[in-house]
Amino acid sequence: MKKPVFDKHFFFIAGFWILLTITLIAQISRDYPTAYVVFPCLLIIGCAMLISYIFSNRILPNAFIKGKTPLFAMQSFSVIVLLTFVIAAVNYMTFLKYGANYTPSDLSLIKSQNSFWFLFFTSSPASLLILGSVCGFKFYQRHNQIEQQHNLLKQAHMEAHVRILQDQINPHLMFNVLNHIHILMKKDVDLASVLLVRFSDILRYQIYECNRETVTLEKDVKYLKDLVSVEKIRWGEELEVKCDWNIANGKRDIVPLLLVPFVENAFKHVSRLPSSKGYVHLELNQEEENLSLTIENSNSTQPTRKNSSNSGLGLENVRQRLEILYPEHHELKITNTGTIFKVVLHINLEKKANYAEQ
Repeated sequence: MKKPVFDKHFFFIAGFWILLTITLIAQISRDYPTAYVVFPCLLIIGCAMLISYIFSNRILPNAFIKGKTPLFAMQSFSVIVLLTFVIAAVNYMTFLKYGANYTPSDLSLIKSQNSFWFLFFTSSPASLLILGSVCGFKFYQRHNQIEQQHNLLKQAHMEAHVRILQDQINPHLMFNVLNHIHILMKKDVDLASVLLVRFSDILRYQIYECNRETVTLEKDVKYLKDLVSVEKIRWGEELEVKCDWNIANGKRDIVPLLLVPFVENAFKHVSRLPSSKGYVHLELNQEEENLSLTIENSNSTQPTRKNSSNSGLGLENVRQRLEILYPEHHELKITNTGTIFKVVLHINLEKKANYAEQ
């Protein structure tokens, strides 16, 4: 994108110089007629702008880069002296030219002593104010540039981190699906053919859709349904699978593959005890910006003492993705009683994070 010629910084600096010019003319007009002071004031402001430009665009950048504090201090002192000299010289010439006809009471000290150096020392606060303001503007601009660079680096880091977490999911899913097909080809070729068609849909989604930042909810749900269908074919009558899909608006956006680890984990760790039939129950509801997922499966593993919801790398990855992509706008609750493993997730779909704002 082409950078605009006039940005906020330009208008801020322009406003500063305009305000300074008006203030200076109003100040000196108390001692001389306004017609006599306009040119001297413009001359002072012009010289101040030139000196300030050299100071802010040459001396300060070199100080930022090289970091030589003693040299910067000497240069700053020299610039202050130079600007003070210019202001005092213009004031003194104005006094000499118009002071004979207009002798205001507050210039009596100058006239009595006829001293250029008196004006020089009284002009030093103005020089300090001008250069101090310019220096402050430059530091503020530099701070904004550093902040923007930091945000860009942070965004790149976040995107890379999310991509790594997402890539950790895909290979495992691919392995599971291919393994299912391999097993079925030995038992039922026709069923394996059906599974291959589902697998092609899964592969197409992962290759062409998941590289985007967001996808529509209907596409992600279709992907989940394909995965559930694969698992149902694999388990057959050994597993009870119930799904309830309630999507009010499938055009809503969602981060791809965000819900997959929960489905995958449920089928991966479902219990298959001889005395009872295992089950996986899934319910996905979406209304307006609210999305809720509840998935429960039979379980035969005992919860650990350290963390009863600890269930491997897949769920830990999705925890991190939720923290990055939906910070403070999601709620995840995982319950492991030893016989039941249950996940309840609520997400506000409109509160997806912008990396550059974090």
